[in-house]
Amino acid sequence: MESVHELSDRELLTRHADGDGQAFAVLVRRHRERLWAVAVRIMSDPEEASDALQDAFLSAFRAAGRFRGEAQVSTWMHRIVVNACHDRLRRRKVRPATPTEGETLDVLANDQDLRGGRTHDHAARTETRLVVRAALKDLPIDQRMALTLVDMLGYRVEEAAEILEVASGTVKSRCARGRAKLLPSLAHLRNPRSSRDVTSERGGANPS
Repeated sequence: MESVHELSDRELLTRHADGDGQAFAVLVRRHRERLWAVAVRIMSDPEEASDALQDAFLSAFRAAGRFRGEAQVSTWMHRIVVNACHDRLRRRKVRPATPTEGETLDVLANDQDLRGGRTHDHAARTETRLVVRAALKDLPIDQRMALTLVDMLGYRVEEAAEILEVASGTVKSRCARGRAKLLPSLAHLRNPRSSRDVTSERGGANPS
């Protein structure tokens, strides 16, 4: 008999909906790391991200029987996480907090400069985080989510569009508008030798 751990995402979700007590836990373990990355970068606060992720898992647990297979299960789960984050941001008007070490928000900032040792000291890194936080806090939620998926996590525009349930052109437009709003505050953080183009088919980071 095939082990539950060897089943596809769709088979796991189907088994869960049919009452299998192990299937959903396997599905969560399989995707938790990437879903956490989405939540913590949208919320900019590990505690809020954890709460949003738990909300999302509970919603997915309850909604499994309504899954109709129009998208991949992983896309469906990402969508639920994004919606959970969106709801919390709207309800609580969460402002991005200073990221913990290793979770520096890097819209328009160069990853190598922040994580590769080119900043001179901890104070400089902290100042950079504060600048990014201040720039992000007033972005509309839809622009922040598009930038999070494409620029920060490296999802393809088409993948982000499917998760956000909008057209690819809408994702490109939100990224472009968000970047334009961030640019005056963050332009000095860019590496002049490297540029990103969120209007292209690839985002600015490698999700792996």
